Amino acid sequence: MASIIIGGDFAPTPSNYSFFEKGDVISLLGNELYEILQNADFRIFNLELPITNSNSKIFKNGPNLKAPTAITKGLEYLNPSVLTLANNHIMDYGKEGLTDTFNELNACNIKYCGAGNELREASKPLILVKNNINIGIFACAEHEFGIATDAECGANPFDPLETPDQIAKFKTKCNYLIVIYHGGKEHYRYPSPQLQKNCRKLVEKGANLVICQHSHCIGAFEQFGGGTIVYGQGNFIFDYLEHECWQTSLFVKVVFDENLFSVDYIPIVKYKNVIRKANMEVGNEIIKQFYERSKKIIDPNIVKNLYKTYSYNNIDNYLRIFSGFGKWISRFDRFIFRGFLLRLIYKSRKRLIIQNFIECEAHRELIIEGLKETMRFDGRRD
Repeated sequence: MASIIIGGDFAPTPSNYSFFEKGDVISLLGNELYEILQNADFRIFNLELPITNSNSKIFKNGPNLKAPTAITKGLEYLNPSVLTLANNHIMDYGKEGLTDTFNELNACNIKYCGAGNELREASKPLILVKNNINIGIFACAEHEFGIATDAECGANPFDPLETPDQIAKFKTKCNYLIVIYHGGKEHYRYPSPQLQKNCRKLVEKGANLVICQHSHCIGAFEQFGGGTIVYGQGNFIFDYLEHECWQTSLFVKVVFDENLFSVDYIPIVKYKNVIRKANMEVGNEIIKQFYERSKKIIDPNIVKNLYKTYSYNNIDNYLRIFSGFGKWISRFDRFIFRGFLLRLIYKSRKRLIIQNFIECEAHRELIIEGLKETMRFDGRRD
């Protein structure tokens, strides 16, 4: 048999740097959680930032995250078997940050996958071996900042055409295959229809377990085609927000033998800057809600309707950003004018045009490439 514990997004932050710098992983995790991790044959986490002392952050939407190289002492005590690097923050400090991360992990003899100096390297999976059982690990991320190309370093992108074929080819080399998929909507506890479709396709192509990270919250799971798909497991170590979604998470425990595998879930909680295994009462409630959400997503109509409602309630936030509303104008429009300014700018005809430009593949491809080129030629002007 072989056992694996898979944790969610892992990002040391200033509030817990001292634990890592001193190698005091016990105080960070508590004895019970630490023993659960170390009793597994393998431990896999998503490293949600570069390990670097560089100050040369890239220009992007959203925060630029990093951890100093001094945290590697604690990283060694944590003893990860694999760190997946396919995410939207691994390139936050550019090529220098990525190279520093590679150097630090190599010095600690920690395996990693999901990022590289170019696309071919970034898309390489790896295989863990225990008791003649070969377990493949493949990591990919949705397209945000820092995606690898044929000529540029970065994270391995999910490609709806290429990735399923890569999965099918890789499955021929291992007994079991785990896909770590960094994508989905942050703080949304259900899969979108497209995310569910993507993950089901990966199972059809040979993945035994697909775990979606990035949402920073516990979502739902489903059994499909002989495989298991987890749509959001929450963070592992990531003391960045006090949003309610960030307070609970799951370890995914997988046990393999030569003929079958089982998946179990271990609830964990964040207490300020440390993490602990949830007590029985809290843990039972976490698992109960997890299973209740999971029952819903069996029905594709429920998945569609939940996402339609969520999209309707959140689209105005995107339109305000497109319009250049600053923080204060946005608040005035939402709370005082009740969306009047937004409706004044975006009448039905204009919304229809935007829908067409985003929905149509030809328009969307041109807009994305054109925006990239304007940034490249015009540079940062603000």
